Amino acid sequence: MSTSRQACSNPRPDPRTGWRLAPLFLLLALTALLFPSCAYPGGYRGYQTRGYTTRGEYYQPMSVEEALNYQESGVASWYDESSFLGLKRGTTSLGEKVMPWHLIGAHKTLPLPCMVRVTNLQNGRKVKLRINDRGPFIAGRLLDVSPRAARKLGFSEKGLTRVHVEVLSVGDGSYERKRSRKWFFGLL
Repeated sequence: MSTSRQACSNPRPDPRTGWRLAPLFLLLALTALLFPSCAYPGGYRGYQTRGYTTRGEYYQPMSVEEALNYQESGVASWYDESSFLGLKRGTTSLGEKVMPWHLIGAHKTLPLPCMVRVTNLQNGRKVKLRINDRGPFIAGRLLDVSPRAARKLGFSEKGLTRVHVEVLSVGDGSYERKRSRKWFFGLL
């Protein structure tokens, strides 16, 4: 009886079982730290700027140089690519899987992929999105965003809102090109 009492009060883990779990706990901790960085899928090589036809209408995406200076205001909506109770996920024009935590969007003529800053003009909320899909193909709409982006922008209940879109960069990795900034009163 006294031996079992001593075994239960031993503070050190049993080297045969306790230390084997340490790598698993380390892996889980690293995964938890890296998970927030998964908001933007990535890794596409190059830019997608070739023209395409949808619903009988031809669209020619702008060049990388044009896109780097692009700003526009208009109506945004949100879309959900998942189906079957959210278990089946859709894919974007770049062939990337759409996941619920992604901050992504769709635009008809921006080169894919690109990063944009979207500002909700009705409440001032801002979010950075990765444009990796084509659309919206509804007259009068400028941008489609993922459900998470719509929640961050504060219009998921309404469905539509007025936004301002500003391109920050085009491309991923070694292909990324950023917009040049003017530092001194817009002169440099």
